[in-house]
Amino acid sequence: MRSPARFLAIAGWVALLVPICGFAPDSAQAPSTDMIVTAAPVYQPLAALRPSGQSQERFPKGAQLLLLHAGKAGPLVTGFAASADANISFDGKRVLFSGKQTAGDPWQIWEMTLADRSVRKLISGPSDAIRPFYLPAGRLVYALHTPRGFQLEAAGVTAEQALAPIDANAGATVVPLSYIPASAVPSDVLQDGRILFEATFPLGSGSTPEMFLVYSDGSGVESYRCDHGVARWGGKQLTSGDVVFTHGSSLARFTSPLAHEARIKAPVGDYSGAIAETASGDWLVSARQAAGGHYALKLWKPSTPSTPGAAALQTLLAETGRDLVEPVVVAPRTRPNRHPSSIHDWNYGNLMALDVRQSREGDLKKMPASVRLETLSAQGRAVIAGTAKVEADGSFFVKTPADQPLRFSLLDEKGAVLRQEHGWFWVRSGEQRICVGCHTGPERGSENHVPAILLRTTTPVDLTGAKNTTAAKQRTPGGN
Repeated sequence: MRSPARFLAIAGWVALLVPICGFAPDSAQAPSTDMIVTAAPVYQPLAALRPSGQSQERFPKGAQLLLLHAGKAGPLVTGFAASADANISFDGKRVLFSGKQTAGDPWQIWEMTLADRSVRKLISGPSDAIRPFYLPAGRLVYALHTPRGFQLEAAGVTAEQALAPIDANAGATVVPLSYIPASAVPSDVLQDGRILFEATFPLGSGSTPEMFLVYSDGSGVESYRCDHGVARWGGKQLTSGDVVFTHGSSLARFTSPLAHEARIKAPVGDYSGAIAETASGDWLVSARQAAGGHYALKLWKPSTPSTPGAAALQTLLAETGRDLVEPVVVAPRTRPNRHPSSIHDWNYGNLMALDVRQSREGDLKKMPASVRLETLSAQGRAVIAGTAKVEADGSFFVKTPADQPLRFSLLDEKGAVLRQEHGWFWVRSGEQRICVGCHTGPERGSENHVPAILLRTTTPVDLTGAKNTTAAKQRTPGGN
């Protein structure tokens, strides 16, 4: 027979557990590995992508990192008014996070050593810094709030050892990575070393959430896939190499053999994005029955060719009145590849197109006569930087301004627009880039021949505006 005192103690513990942790009736056996999740009264996953001037706060009522150990949840960070955005180091011993020590502070980037829960500040300043991720060799990437919205930045001095810790002076080595008139927020660092980030499509000018890629020095920015149109966010890479993301009411993936997304047959629900994969291949997802409710931490076994998978999501953790989002597994993980940078301390980059007639929107029937480059003025107005001839095979080679928004238009012989970019991209200082055509997508390869532009000249047409500026000064009375 149980003693009355022990029964009362157990009953009291359960009474505390239910309102705090709120396990749902379909609760699942928690994985043996520790997990970290962000708990918040309100979570707005796409708030950071809103236009500058609107509220870009994802956690308008604060947030708290919870450590889930042996099925029990408790605060990970103490002494902070708010904490979120956990990312585990490659050796599984440290965690990056965004935090506010007092409610009035901006979000800053911190690192915790899990063994003793000690913390140190890595990135500080007057503006919000959010969504940190580890990069190899002692560096990190995050998003900093600017007048243009959130922009990607990397920090830390590249170390010789791939698993080197982040230097305490990382905040003094900041390198801007994005240069668009809209927000860009990282969502993962892929195995090949590239940064997966969220922005709107068309890049820098649209309103549909989309996913893009860029190297850790800010070069090589591109769409992950070109089948645009449906909002997608929360991308995370699995050990298989696939990237899983959400449309909100469904899940989908990018997989290497396909040039378009593939839908995932997942249970009906509303997903916040940013899944995590356990060692057994199960997925930790943040989901709710429908919009308006609170996200709970769920476990799901996706189908494979050999196993049918679970029919329903199983609740690991739910809380009354709080969303549980951004789950991460506390364990060592594969270190991404290091990206050797080839950019230089120049104020321009060189761009070559092999055949601008090619496009996923349908190849042009009419031959373009020239290509026009536009940039943005300090006041945010589109400015024509210049034009260059398009060769008979559709090729061109131009020198463009670096580290600022750029976009191209194809013109006919009368200067009328045949096709144009509606979004923006950028070129890093000294970057050398070649594209197959105009938004051709990854399924198109280049022909094996020397482009006509290189047979005519190996010097790019200067569209940096330097010559135009000099000429304008010479025409201006008193110009010097």
